[in-house]
Amino acid sequence: MVKYLACMILIFVSSCSVGTRVPADQDNACSILKDKRSWKKYLNRVEKKWDVKPSLVLSFIKTESNFRPRARTPRKYFLGIVPSGRISSAYGYAQVLDGTWERYEKSNNRRFARRTKFSDSVDFIGWYVNETLKINGISRNDVYHQYLAYHQGHKGFSTQKYKKSAALKAVAKRTADTARIFEIQLKRCM
Repeated sequence: MVKYLACMILIFVSSCSVGTRVPADQDNACSILKDKRSWKKYLNRVEKKWDVKPSLVLSFIKTESNFRPRARTPRKYFLGIVPSGRISSAYGYAQVLDGTWERYEKSNNRRFARRTKFSDSVDFIGWYVNETLKINGISRNDVYHQYLAYHQGHKGFSTQKYKKSAALKAVAKRTADTARIFEIQLKRCM
């Protein structure tokens, strides 16, 4: 009976992780697309629909979740030991907050979109980058400032508080550098 129960638990745990394996080499865009063959189609779709480069999309996802579909922010703890929620509601590949995801769903008639689906997450990033262009006037090709607006939100970016955060500016620079590298790599495999 114990062996049977252990076997059932193992099968259940294994089935939960099917299809959620992260790409092995996250520093090489071509390796990512070789590992996740269907992603190329979704990245091309976003580029065509939103005019947003696959290199930007992949760099945002690498920074936000390291390609983990169910990524969440760290837990908060009361008195250092009792879990009391999470730092924010950010979730999924693109680490989208609940309210921002709801805005995306409503404005795009995407009621059944999921933050854990790569295709929906990349479409969200394309939409958000275009919203940032409209609201904050940031070019779709300016990965550094697009990332700052993505992280801070459109209103938060407008306040320019990010200028006081060396850590956030370093993350934005790293994201922009990753996008440049991915852009070069993708010329060989897109």
